[in-house]
Amino acid sequence: MLMNSLVELDRAHLVHPVASYRGHEKAGVRVLASAKGARVKEAGGHELIDGFAGLWCVNAGYGQEKIVEAATRQLRELPYATGYFGLGSEPAIRLASELADRAPGDLNHIYFTLGGSDAVDSTVRFIRYYFHAIGKPEKDQFISVMNGYHGSSTVGAGLTALPAFHAGFGLPFDWQHKIPSHYSYRNPVGTEPQAIIEASVAALRAKVEEIGPERVAAFYVEPIQGSGGVLVPPDGWVKAMRETCRELDILFVADEVITGFGRTGPLFACEDEGIVPDLMTVAKGLTSGYCPMGAVLLSDRIYDAIADGAGLTAVGHGYTYSAHPVSAAVGLACLDLYENGLLENGHRAGERLMAGLHSLSDHPLVGEVRGRGMLAALELVTDKAKKTPLPASAEPAKRVFDRAWDNGLVVRAFPTGVLGYAPPLCATDADIDGIIERTKMTLNQTLDDPDVRAAMVG
Repeated sequence: MLMNSLVELDRAHLVHPVASYRGHEKAGVRVLASAKGARVKEAGGHELIDGFAGLWCVNAGYGQEKIVEAATRQLRELPYATGYFGLGSEPAIRLASELADRAPGDLNHIYFTLGGSDAVDSTVRFIRYYFHAIGKPEKDQFISVMNGYHGSSTVGAGLTALPAFHAGFGLPFDWQHKIPSHYSYRNPVGTEPQAIIEASVAALRAKVEEIGPERVAAFYVEPIQGSGGVLVPPDGWVKAMRETCRELDILFVADEVITGFGRTGPLFACEDEGIVPDLMTVAKGLTSGYCPMGAVLLSDRIYDAIADGAGLTAVGHGYTYSAHPVSAAVGLACLDLYENGLLENGHRAGERLMAGLHSLSDHPLVGEVRGRGMLAALELVTDKAKKTPLPASAEPAKRVFDRAWDNGLVVRAFPTGVLGYAPPLCATDADIDGIIERTKMTLNQTLDDPDVRAAMVG
């Protein structure tokens, strides 16, 4: 089909996620045609390094034959099997077992979803059911962290603490509460790690007291905040929040949809601080984006209370595509790839990525470099001393993305002027070096942007 026809069909019919509908109609779609390793190619032939792994998800990289073969074989043998009626399939059973074996602590029970958003929704349902089952139905209030992202479903978007996901949707709900982020670069208490940890613990305690200790059910957190700007907490922050939740009788939910499966180094980011959450959500890297799939990992305590509370009555929560055999087969293949070279390569490539980004620290626009493993960000400013963000008139999310694209690089350009990076774990030295070189080109072009120049002079 001619490219112009595809663009027109897209304008007429395809609704894109988190987009200005009229703005997208005006600009037109960029059609991706093929990909291999850490590189993608536009239909017109323009090749780019994918510095963002699709949407933080193609952890294994593109064109992995082991994954393609696993999916193809499963499609031929058993393309679908419901989990209803006591039925199941070998790939789903095996993947659940493999995840339980590798998950922190006693997260031994796996509920499969289609992705991260419905995994988060599922945690809310499980938590509500859990507290009803143990005779505490009044615990129905939920707390998350500003700048956090927990999906785009109705319930998950309320836990998400980014204004764009609330405006026009009547969110958040009145049972969804927020505390300030650990955001060290712009934290009112300064950048000293212990001060940030103490401020966050105090904020959680104060919020619980405000709501009523007997009312608070759960606290949600990403080990590293992704869509809020790749915000990395100080060492010890996650552990301190987990211990505070334990003390206050609040369930601790770790959202590892972005950070799971080698993105920060280990298979799960919770391993970095040796914590065991009560529930954990995963998706994205679970199938490396090749098939839709997410999961909720439940601790023995949560699962047993729900199971005992229900007795012989069915727990009324289910999805048609839960434990889909093709997605599960893909997940098994991904897990094998991670543990047979990709985690190791990702660790090496992550060190090179962070070193390369730090080499850009002296650039006039770079205010902060932050990250862990293959998850990183540059925060751009027009005044380093005052930490002045790029002006809205410079349209950072659009213009910086467009410059990078033209330079052969896919990055996440946030409206706040943050550039996010999450390359595939298979990235070569040449891929990583290319990301750094093309980022530098993009920064230099942005420095010449008249709106940026005006802000720096002003």
